[in-house]
Amino acid sequence: MIKKYVINSLFILTLLTTVPFIVELFADKIEKIPFINTSKETPAPPIVKSARKQIGKTIIYDPKYVSLSYPNGDVPFNRGVCTDVVIRALRDSAKIDLQKEVHEDMKKAFLTYPKIWGATSTDKNIDHRRVPNLKNYFKRKGYSLAVTKNPTDYKAGDIVTCKVKGRPHIMIVSSKQTSDGVPFVIHNIGWGTRENNNLFTYELDGHYRLK
Repeated sequence: MIKKYVINSLFILTLLTTVPFIVELFADKIEKIPFINTSKETPAPPIVKSARKQIGKTIIYDPKYVSLSYPNGDVPFNRGVCTDVVIRALRDSAKIDLQKEVHEDMKKAFLTYPKIWGATSTDKNIDHRRVPNLKNYFKRKGYSLAVTKNPTDYKAGDIVTCKVKGRPHIMIVSSKQTSDGVPFVIHNIGWGTRENNNLFTYELDGHYRLK
């Protein structure tokens, strides 16, 4: 019994000491296999560069309602939701403050905006952080483009929307592409800001290009 226990312990110890080495060895090989690492890069517009700055820094998905300063109000940079990726990228790259822009447009045309949340007036803390409001604002500004399944219709810097398990979601089209030419997206879908191949993972319902 004792001998069997010692043998099992030695086997486990051997695994613990050798597996990390094996994983590291094969990971290095995998990165060099052409069909594994097949992404390519096109020129990145400023909004994409700004969105990438959030990767590794915005690491928490946090949908809590927060009272914000105005204008240029923001939640702590290490957290946020999908809309915050777009809001921050546009502020940094184009000096466009969606908090102010959406608030002022809603004051002018409140009845054209969705009433999903039972709102009876504008709210500078949250209006710009809601995907349906951004979709309406972009449409009113003339930024709407056709939604297609053709990857060449989506340019780096475009903004797209979809629904994830019934909930609205927004993403920035990246300059990075798969080998087949499908653009990556930059977004926060629950684990902080990330760049990945999710453009067509969910059915798109909005496509916008700022002028």
